Amino acid sequence: MGIIQRVVKPKTRRGKRALIKREAKLIENTKQCLFIRGSRTSNVIVNCVKDLTKLKKPHAVFLNRKHDILPFEAVNAVESLTRKYDSSLFGLVSHNKKRPNNLILGRIFDQQVLDMVELGVENFKSLDEFKNAKVALGNKPCLLFSGEPFQTPSSDFYRLKNLFVDFFRGEEIVNIRLQGIEHVLQFVAVENKVLLRSYRIILKKSGEKTPYVELEEIGPSMDFVLRRTKLASADLFKSACKQPKELKVKKVKNVSKDVFGSTMGRV
Repeated sequence: MGIIQRVVKPKTRRGKRALIKREAKLIENTKQCLFIRGSRTSNVIVNCVKDLTKLKKPHAVFLNRKHDILPFEAVNAVESLTRKYDSSLFGLVSHNKKRPNNLILGRIFDQQVLDMVELGVENFKSLDEFKNAKVALGNKPCLLFSGEPFQTPSSDFYRLKNLFVDFFRGEEIVNIRLQGIEHVLQFVAVENKVLLRSYRIILKKSGEKTPYVELEEIGPSMDFVLRRTKLASADLFKSACKQPKELKVKKVKNVSKDVFGSTMGRV
């Protein structure tokens, strides 16, 4: 006989607001990320996760206290922590002789682990090693993906690309301003590695309407080696990407739009 799920009833107004905030919405909030420190770590991987937290802020939390968690062996502890901190994304860092400088990235769907990948971090350079100006906190980055593995649907890199987009996309925006694009994250797939580079966009005068663009590397810089994956099935992934009927735009008969965005109708 299964355990009966306890119905949580708020005792205060603050508790009621917290429960309402966690309820499912038609338009979801920006995904929160929870970074967890494993039982054994190195200085390299700790500095790496701190820099990743800075890239994700203000939508990221880093738990500096050590946790004895092995997600590929048992996911219950990770699911419990993400439920506690109301996070849809998680990252766990660890270090040992067999898997040095290990980083596990994953995402949650319906309070259960959907996808999970294990990456090895190599050639890491922190933000502090680049002595130049940085971008503002919370700046939405422009994501660039290069490499044939990212374009192959049967490859694990195809789903890894989707996971990286979920991690670093930030808030959804409707309008965009040219001066507002200041940060670029580039992912290059080479053999079994993904090279991550971070740049600041500098706009200079060109004598024309279009400015001259320069890229200045600001860090962090690292190489990811794909080690293990635990990906959702095609049916489960499809259900996770399904949108509510209320968000689908209803098609209106005899009404269309031209290339300029003007609405055309037939009476």
